Amino acid sequence: MVTLETPRLILRRWREEDVAPMAAVHADPEVMRWIRDGSVRDEQRTRDGIQAWEGEWESRGFGLFAVEIRSTGELAGFAGLAVPDYLPEVLPAVEVGWRLGRSHWGQGLATEAAVAAVRFGFEERGLERIVSIIQVGNDASERIATKLGMHPVRETVHPTCDRRVRVFESTSDQSVPTAR
Repeated sequence: MVTLETPRLILRRWREEDVAPMAAVHADPEVMRWIRDGSVRDEQRTRDGIQAWEGEWESRGFGLFAVEIRSTGELAGFAGLAVPDYLPEVLPAVEVGWRLGRSHWGQGLATEAAVAAVRFGFEERGLERIVSIIQVGNDASERIATKLGMHPVRETVHPTCDRRVRVFESTSDQSVPTAR
């Protein structure tokens, strides 16, 4: 079972006890503001999502990690890799994504987790290209993508919610950043 460690985080597979704290993250309208149409998610949708994420691990050998704070054991949210099937025009591709509870914002934790996920994708899974798909206006996530060494390659519309998105990209021949 894959586990990644950074100076402040443990990125690991999902457990039953992660459902409630992840559901609390998903219930926060400010966290969900830039996710698809901005709708919050209840505990059942969160549980279904975690099951789907775990299925991705089994079928693809990568997925979204539960992000745990090393010092406290608290679940902060997720970060990891997924295939963005919802946006066929960028396929084939693997997307790096992150979502942390608001109490964990502004500390560099999303960047730290995303750096670990990108390094894992390139170094451990042999990926050649990783993208990040970010709604236009989500400046915080665009800053993270930039810190990951990604650059914008196109703008398009998210087909499930008609919101504009910007696609960032990094390739394996670029240097992989280190957590800061």
